[in-house]
Formats: sequence, C-alpha cells, structure tokens
Amino acid sequence: MTSTRTFIAAGSLAVMAVTAAPSAHAREAFSDDVASRTQALALLETLNADLLSHPSATLTLERWCGDHALAGDAKILARRVKGQDKPLPAEDRQTLGIGPDEPVKYRRVQLTCGEHVLSEADNWYVPSRLTADMNQILDSTDQPFGKVVQGLHFRRQTISADLLWSPLPRGWEMDAPLPPAIKGPLAIPHELLRHRAVLFTEANQPFSLVVETYTSDVLAFGRRSAL
Repeated sequence: MTSTRTFIAAGSLAVMAVTAAPSAHAREAFSDDVASRTQALALLETLNADLLSHPSATLTLERWCGDHALAGDAKILARRVKGQDKPLPAEDRQTLGIGPDEPVKYRRVQLTCGEHVLSEADNWYVPSRLTADMNQILDSTDQPFGKVVQGLHFRRQTISADLLWSPLPRGWEMDAPLPPAIKGPLAIPHELLRHRAVLFTEANQPFSLVVETYTSDVLAFGRRSAL
C-alpha cells in the first residue's frame, strides 16, 4: 500500500508539471484505475487553483483551452441561454450593496471553446455600475461578460469553491480504501467544480454576482497514455 500511495503522489506532481502546454504524447480516454483517477484529480486541482488566482474565469478558460488543445482556435465564446431568467435572491442584494428597488439584470451563458461547453454560468449584475457601451454589448451580443467589463479593471472575490466530484475518495492519501480498477472508461459526471464569486470595480464597488459550474468538457483532452 505504501508503494501504491508513493506512486499516486508522484503521478500527481508529474501531471501538474505537464499541464502548462499540450503534450506530444498520445492521448486517450480516462480509464477507471488509480493512475488515471490521479491524473484527473491533479488536473481538476490545477484548474481550480488557476481559476482562484485570476480575476477573469473567461480568460482562464481560454488559456486552459489553448494549453490543452481543446480547439483549433482557443477562443471562448458565450452562448446565451434565454428564457430561464432567475431573480436575484433577496439576501444577495446585500452582497451587491444595493437596495430592494435597484434594477438587476440576469444573464445565463455557456462558455464554449470549439465544440466544448467548459462552463455554465449564472450572472446577476447591476447595470447602473457599468458603462452605457458595456450594457449595450451585453444586451445585444453573446460576448463573454468578463471580456465586456474588462475596462472596469475589476477584481474577483470568491465566496465559495466546491469540488463537486473527486476521482479519489476523501482521505485517499492516508488510509482510505482506494477504488478498485474497473475495465473501461472512467465515468465522469457533467458537473465538476462550482465557484460563487462577486466582482468589484477598481473603486471597490460590487457590480456582479456569478455562479459558475465547470463541466466534464474541461477534461475532454483525455489522459496521457504514459508518464
């Protein structure tokens, strides 16, 4: 068991070291074994850390798409999902520092790169805290929110970051039983990570609440066939 856990730890470090650029090695689907699960976990933790350390999830996903060759043109597009408007919960008006009558707009988008939907996001924002040009673009186009409001020089404060699925059980690095290897591909659920965050202007004024759910497509490039 000790040698197995040493192998897992070494695998995690190796995967994290190679995620910065596309690999020339052959790729294959994640298999249902400890080595493959370890690669998947290391990748999820790497993406999570990258998202937490940058203000724009859109630009982070664009880098991730390019680094992992998920599309020929690594460009993030926002696909609007209409007809599913959600009111801002009353308690979140305090989060945004607004009164009960302040207008709030809602946007639900899928952030795509090539054919892959990498994130599904709910976004409530205060239009009075954006420029007229920004509001016009958000109303009339599918451009990603993070790119549209770049001129605000915003910062992002994460409220919560939840790993919705872990390829390995809690305590795997200690004495928790490891999952047995099963022939066939690893079953990866659709929803993997969820972040809840507030965006602030350069003047430290909150203007947007976002809830972002990252999908299994962030791992669509597959695992390395050998380390």
